[in-house]
Amino acid sequence: MKLQDLEIIVTAPPPPGWGGRYWQFVKLTTDDGIVGWGEVYAAAVGPDAMRAVIEDVFSRHMQGENPENVEMMFRRVYSSGFTQRPDPTVIGAFSGLEMACWDIVGKCQERPVWALLGGMMNERIRAYTYLYPLDHHNPSDFWTSPEMAAEAAAFRVDQGFTAVKFDPAGPYTLRGGHHPAMSDIDRSAAFCKAIREAIGDRADLLFGTHGQFTTGGAIRLAQAIEPYAPLWFEEPIPPDNLLEFSKVAQATSIPVATGERMCTKSEFATVLRSAGAQILQPALGRVGGIWEAKKLSAIAEVFNAEMAPHLYAGPIEWAANVQLAASIPNLLLAETIETGGSYHRALIGDTIKFDDGFLIPPTAPGLGIEVNEDLARANPYTGNNLHLEMQEAPCDWRNGNAFEGGAPAVWED
Repeated sequence: MKLQDLEIIVTAPPPPGWGGRYWQFVKLTTDDGIVGWGEVYAAAVGPDAMRAVIEDVFSRHMQGENPENVEMMFRRVYSSGFTQRPDPTVIGAFSGLEMACWDIVGKCQERPVWALLGGMMNERIRAYTYLYPLDHHNPSDFWTSPEMAAEAAAFRVDQGFTAVKFDPAGPYTLRGGHHPAMSDIDRSAAFCKAIREAIGDRADLLFGTHGQFTTGGAIRLAQAIEPYAPLWFEEPIPPDNLLEFSKVAQATSIPVATGERMCTKSEFATVLRSAGAQILQPALGRVGGIWEAKKLSAIAEVFNAEMAPHLYAGPIEWAANVQLAASIPNLLLAETIETGGSYHRALIGDTIKFDDGFLIPPTAPGLGIEVNEDLARANPYTGNNLHLEMQEAPCDWRNGNAFEGGAPAVWED
């Protein structure tokens, strides 16, 4: 069995676009006709440029190889161009291709991927979702309204979720970390207070940020929300100075979580060994794939750290997350988008089940999903923006910030 053909599909979720502007799917076919699906999360270049990267990685390092040999293929890609260091674009391309290899191997063995990763550890996977506007909410007002957030939180907890995430802390900008505006700190505390009062102790609060802050700014914000006992303080500073995470971790009782922008176990090793991160959030479509994430979970075990696979992408990465989560002992949570997201579910035929706040790992071979290829192709991405983008304008310390995160009310292309 050898890898033979590659197809790439870039599909766009319909408005409001939960999960990003587009998702990059890869379809691999072996010389004996077995098909595997993967998803590339990395999007530091546009879809056309990323297509060329994916094709180069496949043809240069994978085509003609046995799909079982993920370790060898990873080492080729990681070492390409005399690098042997994390490269989010190249490793991101490989991540999606590697997922597809596991899908193929599982189908060949007629076993789910989790069975090939050490077997079933978690028959039910605790899930969480971001808080998104409910149908009757004004989507522009939602992101700065503690009252709407509390209502959305109560709705999700009634659906069974035991953890909900929100990010009211102001903009993330290409300028790097900043000190939060006092209004952003006050709003963050107000969100925590309103949500805690709405749900009581029925669920954990997950305070999300996107690396917005300087070290000192992150510490100030953490101190303001500590009274509401969040389960985590997510990516409080940019990921370009990993050792600074230790100062934030030492200054707050809230566990520090990070990882959606990190690439390979080598970057995560730094935050485990020296920076005090207690919760790791790899994006499997960027980190290096399923096998690299499995290695990372084992490393995290010896640091008493937990895993919470990240998802702000499409359903194939979601499926890979579920397979990994089913197999590891140090799982904390797995991200989902609402109870799966209507377009997510439509693309994979509703093959991942959500039950009272938990995901149920599929037992079908491979990733356990059936991709609706026609639907994916019928919704191509035609814009010119990236999957996610930072704003150029700085934090507004005088007039406040109305930040819509990765889910703006209206996409602009």
